[in-house]
Amino acid sequence: MSKPLILRNRAFARVWAAQICSQVAGRMFQAGTVWWVVSEVSEDLRGRSTGPFMMLATLPAVLLIPVVARTLSRYASRTVMRTAELCAAAVALVLLAWALVGDLPLLAPYPAVLLLAATQCFFDPCLTKSVPELVDREDIQHATSFELSTQSIAGLTGAVAGPFLIHLGGPAALVAACASSYLLSALLVHTAAFRAAPAPAPAPAPAPAPAPAPSAAGGSAPTGTVTAPAPAPAPVRRKLRAVLADLPFIRAVLICFAAANLFATAGAVIFPLYVRGLFGDDPTTLVLFQAAVGIGMLAGSFSGPHVPGRPATLGPICIAAIGAGSAVPGLVTDRAAIVAGLLVVGWSAGVLGVKFVTLFQHTVPAGDKPVFFAAMQALLTATFPVASLTFGFLGDGLPPRTLCLIQAAGFVPVALALLALRRREPAPAGIGSAA
Repeated sequence: MSKPLILRNRAFARVWAAQICSQVAGRMFQAGTVWWVVSEVSEDLRGRSTGPFMMLATLPAVLLIPVVARTLSRYASRTVMRTAELCAAAVALVLLAWALVGDLPLLAPYPAVLLLAATQCFFDPCLTKSVPELVDREDIQHATSFELSTQSIAGLTGAVAGPFLIHLGGPAALVAACASSYLLSALLVHTAAFRAAPAPAPAPAPAPAPAPAPSAAGGSAPTGTVTAPAPAPAPVRRKLRAVLADLPFIRAVLICFAAANLFATAGAVIFPLYVRGLFGDDPTTLVLFQAAVGIGMLAGSFSGPHVPGRPATLGPICIAAIGAGSAVPGLVTDRAAIVAGLLVVGWSAGVLGVKFVTLFQHTVPAGDKPVFFAAMQALLTATFPVASLTFGFLGDGLPPRTLCLIQAAGFVPVALALLALRRREPAPAGIGSAA
């Protein structure tokens, strides 16, 4: 049995560890700040206070698509990721200094989360784009499994640490932990060895003219001019519209995932309101529920390569399972039942991510990956600001259990749309039904 990828590929292991540190810091800051806000404001303002905060956390990925795409195409992956982490650390350190000098205002995290999200929207697609620079082609699905598992680890660790850091040490403890995590991430990326990015095969050069034949006098007869081989043309950077026009199935899948995320992201707003309204001010229950999603996603990410079935077949099943699990908190208030439902939500999301991102890695041409993965992140998060504001304001007028049922119902049309796409899935190239 071969060793796990992170044990036989140190470069990938370091970048994966850097991704964990980066996403843990981001999730920790969001979860901790939301819990701080709902603990400080009056009950009738909790939804409209947390909704805009989560909207700011997702806005940069939508607004910065062209900048991210150009940056990923122009600069080395190591440079982009290291710079993003150092900028994020600087933001956290400013907040830390502010908190140490005096009380941190309740509004201070709002611009900070916008800046942190801006750094993350460079780091995440750059890491996805760099996977072929770190691993061999046959390891891409397993690398994708590790990469997507980071969301679970980050969600689990950040959801646990954020509220408890606020509960035990206040905002200063939270931003100190975030700054340390970002700095460690930058160091890990700096020490990782990246390969040269794979380039498209060059067009065949014209054959050189035959060498002149020697003359009777021992010289050379000028029978023709020798032409040097023409240099291979530089790969053309295509616009996003042209890239997606060549990938109709993937374009349709991305639209479905964007619609699903309209309801999936609502959990970041719904969970704190649900727990605070039904279970009181102890963050333990919130941590338990968010940890269930994280553990489920972790299991799904690592088991994803071994789950049989092509992406278009598994997609509708996983989306339907996410909807069913999301409905449990709206139907019952039993902690054990809710945890079981959220484990299903997380596992299904983990499997879904591994299968489809692996499909994207094998289907999208290498030269199109910078703009594609920047656009993928932006498209998948384009609905986040709308969801955060909508469910935030609804949270001040509707019971939390009703919000859960609305969230669950939103996955039904997405599952049906993915089911309708099954026959349009391209033949697998380099991926099988299971790893």
